[in-house]
Amino acid sequence: MAEFTMELNDEQKEVRDWLHGFAADVIRPAAAEWDEREETPWPIIQEAAKVGIYSLDFYAQQYFDPTGLGIPMTMEELFWGDAGIALSIVGTGLAAVGVLANGTEEQIGTWIPQMYGDPNDVKVAAFCSSEPDAGSDVASMRTRAVYDEAKDEWVLNGTKTWATNGGIANVHVVVASVDPELGSKGHASFIVPPNTPGLSQGQKFKKHGIRASHTAEVILDNVRVPGSCLLGGKEKLDERLARAREKAKRGGERVKNAAMATFEASRPAVGAMAVGTARAAYEVALDYAKTREQFGRPIIDNQGVAFQLADMRTQIDAARLLVWRASWMAINGKPFTSAEGSMSKLFASETAKKVTAQAIQILGGNGYTREYPVERMHRDAAIYTIFEGTSEIQRLVISRTLSGMPIR
Repeated sequence: MAEFTMELNDEQKEVRDWLHGFAADVIRPAAAEWDEREETPWPIIQEAAKVGIYSLDFYAQQYFDPTGLGIPMTMEELFWGDAGIALSIVGTGLAAVGVLANGTEEQIGTWIPQMYGDPNDVKVAAFCSSEPDAGSDVASMRTRAVYDEAKDEWVLNGTKTWATNGGIANVHVVVASVDPELGSKGHASFIVPPNTPGLSQGQKFKKHGIRASHTAEVILDNVRVPGSCLLGGKEKLDERLARAREKAKRGGERVKNAAMATFEASRPAVGAMAVGTARAAYEVALDYAKTREQFGRPIIDNQGVAFQLADMRTQIDAARLLVWRASWMAINGKPFTSAEGSMSKLFASETAKKVTAQAIQILGGNGYTREYPVERMHRDAAIYTIFEGTSEIQRLVISRTLSGMPIR
């Protein structure tokens, strides 16, 4: 087990600087254009693939970094560049984590490479969990998966929403209910292979922020997938459902569901995204405050501005430390006994919203225009308190964990 550290090693620093260079030289110059276009930035994804950032090998190296800091470091640097483009680059990772968290070794080896493609033919993947009537309330999920024993196939029907890369993905990972009576404990995850009949894109959403990232509904109309596409396999599912039914009879303990397993693994990474956006806005505000003069002196000499910057930097560093702690705990198998993963996501996402708003205030009228990037950063930051569990849900998870109450 790696010891917890607040210092990156030489190899990590080299990777961080490489990522920062890509974010500064490739992502940032394109950020405003793709925000306005509201389209997937395929040329930027392809460029990331060519240099090795958008690849299974790179993310595997960071994911299995024994310090736990590889993924948060990667997320912070890319999202420092631009949140919308960065999410287009890393959005496939949520589907990949879904397979890693629930799949067999064979499924991991078969499907994750197909999620990325290659530098000459890049692909993306989508993780589909939320529904029009089941976002935070995952127990209300209506998408059904019914097993056709005669054909050894699963038949999926339902509508998913808020799916990053939904409908344009090569591989979709879909969470569906196989036993509605068990609520969230009756869920399972399925791979929907490329070009499977019955899967289609529904509404594409026009969003407040992260507009370079494709977000859409996914329609599942009698989608048939082979039995081998059930993540973890049917034997494991049957055992889990049997335990859940028995515990339900006894009013017993919690059983982890497929979607929750994915979200638990990804929440610190979302916190790191928020840290990157907050840091970017803070740096713009700091530079502006040093050069912008009013009443014959830089505005940073004004205590009201200087104190805001002091608070912004303190909150960013505190958020990063919470993210790093949770990431280290996760990779080293330490349980989140106080919901440390949710803590990191909650504090970092709230920090990003606050810091980007303060950055606009420091820039004044300039900050409110699209001539400066803090306006876009503030719009982007709004998503962090919403997706992969709202701030309210994070507080619910934390409070129920502390009290010993079940998290449904």
